[in-house]
Amino acid sequence: MTNDPHTSPVAGWSGATDLIEGLADEEGKLSALEKKLAAFVLADVNYATTASISDIATGAGVSPPTVTRFCRRLGCASFSDFKVQLAKSPYVGLRYLKPESVTNSAEEVAEDIVTKAQNALFEMHRNLDLPRIEEAVALLTKAKMIYAFGSGGNSSMIASEMQNRLFRLGARITASSDQSMNLMLCASAEPGTVVFGSSFTGRNKELVHAFDVLRSRGIPTIALTKDGSPLAEVADVVVAVNLPEGKNIFRATSTRYASIAVVDIIANLFAYSDRARSTRLLRGIKEELIRHRDNGDDSQMLGD
Repeated sequence: MTNDPHTSPVAGWSGATDLIEGLADEEGKLSALEKKLAAFVLADVNYATTASISDIATGAGVSPPTVTRFCRRLGCASFSDFKVQLAKSPYVGLRYLKPESVTNSAEEVAEDIVTKAQNALFEMHRNLDLPRIEEAVALLTKAKMIYAFGSGGNSSMIASEMQNRLFRLGARITASSDQSMNLMLCASAEPGTVVFGSSFTGRNKELVHAFDVLRSRGIPTIALTKDGSPLAEVADVVVAVNLPEGKNIFRATSTRYASIAVVDIIANLFAYSDRARSTRLLRGIKEELIRHRDNGDDSQMLGD
């Protein structure tokens, strides 16, 4: 067995499923030329899986033999084997292998979080499709029963928030993040039901299937999701939130702030659709809270 550092496999590399990690060179074991090759490949993985050895060498500014040795260093039998293994690798963005350099001070983190939240709200507001909002509100105000579906953490929160905002305005609404329960609710939904679904990516296969079932049964649906996504394609009304994902993998997605704001807009319009009823219900809730929780203090928030 050779000990040549230019041909020996990268230590710790264990096969095709770690090829992208090997290219990322987290432990700094690649040579300067190999780093150039790795950077070139990672810049466009799809291109690298179809390019010739000469294309790769020219693009990275190295010789074809260097490419061959590089492939062997990563545990591949040849350049052709490297391309096959690369095509099979579960590629994720390089930002998850080499996160951007971020600051750690409380002041800078707070500034980053608040600024990104503000930007998300402004961007959502600039691009909000108000006619679609009005369509969604019209469906909800006429509904005899509303189901709010979401899963995966953020969308579960949005579904729960929809229930939290609408029940106090007199809506019959229940939120669910259980995929099997969602499907059963869809299968048993009766005329007069409206289903609201949240999916930030629009790629939740279970929710897409549930909306397909609802469409086949003539039950109207509202999706809070990305335009052009699989969920958007099967929804009757799409309230789109199209925001780019940030590069800081440690920060929670700012899309959730925009989505909560959309829920609040819908809820406000729902309340205004029957102000007398909304006022009566909210006053009743507030009076109970004042007596039981707030000792006569009317200044506290409605809820906790």
